[in-house]
Amino acid sequence: MRLRPVRLLTVADLAATMLFAVEGGALGAAAGLDLFGVLVVASATAVGGGIIRDLLLGDVPPAALRSVAYPAVITIGWLLVVVLYSGVRAIPTPVLVTLDAAGLALFCVVGATKALDFTVNPVFAVLLGTVTGVGGGILRDLLLREVPVVLRTDIYAVAAGLGAVVLVVARHFGVPRAAAMAAGAVACLTLRLVSAAFGWHLPQVTA
Repeated sequence: MRLRPVRLLTVADLAATMLFAVEGGALGAAAGLDLFGVLVVASATAVGGGIIRDLLLGDVPPAALRSVAYPAVITIGWLLVVVLYSGVRAIPTPVLVTLDAAGLALFCVVGATKALDFTVNPVFAVLLGTVTGVGGGILRDLLLREVPVVLRTDIYAVAAGLGAVVLVVARHFGVPRAAAMAAGAVACLTLRLVSAAFGWHLPQVTA
């Protein structure tokens, strides 16, 4: 059965929301937060980028606040962390990086696709795709009193930007939505995983 365009976008968005909710909740638990604190960090990580995107698009209230599916998915992710935290904490770092990269890849193509649906210009669509991917992580790090990872280490925002660019270019040349989203997600995922494996970083400003 083929998914309708809107349903495809929602499914991808909810899948990314789940991945980021678990990741954010696990980091909150590792930081010693209580149950409510873990929920707050999980929620910010999961839907922060999407809410920023929707506000910039004028799609209000944001999708995450209109549908019960988003809080339900976040709650499931939070419960997984609370109940299975010892197991989550024991997951090897490469697996966590892969899950994070998968969430980033889904979010960046969802964000760029939704922006195109609102007929914004391609450059802004790429920007909103990137913001969707990295916005939640920035909010998470600020809540945990850390300099956001995206601003100081790893090829992260660049990977999200690449995924959004691939999707926007593909759609410009008439590639079907699902195929364009898949291509953008693969591009983002590949760059993120390769950069993590080889320790690639953007140059830093030095004195």
